[in-house]
Amino acid sequence: MSPTLVLSLIAGYFVVLIIIAYLTSRKATSESFFIANRNAPWYMVAFAMIGTSLSGVTFVSVPGQVLTGQWSYLGLVFGYVAGYAVIGTVLLPLYYRLNLVSIYTYLEQRFGFWSYKTGAFFFLLSRAIGAAFRLFLVAGVLQLLVFEKLGVPFAVTVTVSILLIYLYTFRGGLKTILWTDTFQTLAMLLCVVVSIGLIGQELNLGWTGLVQTVRESPLSETFFFDDPNSKKYFWKQFAAGMFITITMTGLDQDLMQKNLSCRSLQDAQKNMFWFTLTLVLVNVLFLSLGVLLYEYASVKGLALDKLPELLNPKGTLDTDKVFPYLATNHFSLFAGVVFVLGIIAVTYASADSALTALTTSFCVDFLNISRYPEARQKSMRQLTHLAFTVVLIVIILIFRALNDQNVVSAVFDAAGYTYGPLLGLYAFGLYTQRRPQDRWVPLVCVLSPVLTWVLVKNAGTWLNGYEIGFEKLIYNGLLTFIGLWAVSRRVPQPELNPVA
Repeated sequence: MSPTLVLSLIAGYFVVLIIIAYLTSRKATSESFFIANRNAPWYMVAFAMIGTSLSGVTFVSVPGQVLTGQWSYLGLVFGYVAGYAVIGTVLLPLYYRLNLVSIYTYLEQRFGFWSYKTGAFFFLLSRAIGAAFRLFLVAGVLQLLVFEKLGVPFAVTVTVSILLIYLYTFRGGLKTILWTDTFQTLAMLLCVVVSIGLIGQELNLGWTGLVQTVRESPLSETFFFDDPNSKKYFWKQFAAGMFITITMTGLDQDLMQKNLSCRSLQDAQKNMFWFTLTLVLVNVLFLSLGVLLYEYASVKGLALDKLPELLNPKGTLDTDKVFPYLATNHFSLFAGVVFVLGIIAVTYASADSALTALTTSFCVDFLNISRYPEARQKSMRQLTHLAFTVVLIVIILIFRALNDQNVVSAVFDAAGYTYGPLLGLYAFGLYTQRRPQDRWVPLVCVLSPVLTWVLVKNAGTWLNGYEIGFEKLIYNGLLTFIGLWAVSRRVPQPELNPVA
């Protein structure tokens, strides 16, 4: 694909987003920026959340890692279903009962000032890192397809990519994002279906033949791995998926902000049910796409692990590059166009939402923005939005210098350390009748990830070859829970939850 064509696609795509932003951000207020006036239709929220949840990681990394992980990722997906059930039945009723804008204000009411600030801080850290990882992926693809050929440095690619997000989100916030993410989710789903269909054409297979190819491939032979010591062990994946969902969705301001924009708790729960069902089907599509990519490479005699452009610094195949490489170098021009539009859609649907959630949390949890007049709130929102734009750029550049693993692993690896304290805090608040000494909570939440890191590094030696994978999040949350118990006391029920 020529750089001119890709740049034209990107420019046209963002023109559409900016038009949507202009039409939806007029007369924007803090309430519309943060929670869309609590008037969003549940079906719109459910559809928009698909793009936010998946990101470019799903579009590129999940199909790519089929080569090494087969369908073990499906264990995580089944865990997601259990996690969303907990969110819909436990967390959403709590958030609606307390009428929250930022979900971390619950921690202040339950534990105190320092617990509240600690929870909000760990969200900002977690979401900033996660969003940066996802943007790193799409910036890398754009660099490969366009800007490297034009001699443009990666830092410039990153800066321009994120500034474009800033341009269409800084005014309208969540109210705008619900519309742009609906458009982007639709674009992403159409692109993945079209991509599978185009691979079928390349292999001279109809839809029935594609299904049969996926079913008979050794790469999709099983998702149930029964070796407890393996990172692919099903129940390990299931538990990790469940707790990843509870923390990265239910305890995350980004996705909960969308749920809190629904008109009622019942609408939010309907949104969660249909979103969950759709998400499972979409992930199956991406895993199927991965199988078909490697089947295509095999039929065409492509030795992917021998191509220099697909190798990482260690000289092994970088599976994140497989789909971009095949789509833009071996498929038809139309397939390449579809791929570019798909990855842009799914990545920016996730990134714009994350940027708005970071702005919301900082404004509400640290600046206490509601105490100011609306005109002052507007300037504070926009300055905070710009500041987090810069933060994301810096994190991406640091990550590029350090990264040596595929992005889907990197995202969940970071989440295991940064979301663990949130899991421990909320579990302690919801399932005990104790109150920790508030001043000790930040120390507990810092020590827990450190101890988790020590455990992960030494698990093989200490636990007879057991490898800790994504489930490190559970151990991290458990250590936080134990630490909170150690610095807590039992309190009477009325004092325990004064807002009940």
